[in-house]
Amino acid sequence: MRTLRRFVLITIMFGCAVGLGHPQMQQNGTAGQQVPQMPNPMAPMGPELPPGQAEKQAKAQNDERQKRLVADTEKLLTLATQLHEDVAKTNKNVMSIDVIKRADEIEKLAHSVKERMRG
Repeated sequence: MRTLRRFVLITIMFGCAVGLGHPQMQQNGTAGQQVPQMPNPMAPMGPELPPGQAEKQAKAQNDERQKRLVADTEKLLTLATQLHEDVAKTNKNVMSIDVIKRADEIEKLAHSVKERMRG
């Protein structure tokens, strides 16, 4: 449905551009030269949301992000506790492959949490 809607919008925009010449060209005051106009990068891409809807979506996304952060930090705590127990069971001459894998998993999860916290 969404793909069909985008296709229709693109088709309409293309038809308008062809029918009107080059609508993104503007006359320059010197010698009738045309200067291409850049599209506004701040223009909304999709249909505008009703007032308050954008705030609700942003709040829902922030709530979901917070839930994921809490779940991931709980998992980090569990993994770190398991790693601590596993390291305590090993001696200085033997290091288990499972300990190394668990440390890698902790590192990846911690990096993921850090990136999500940034933005």
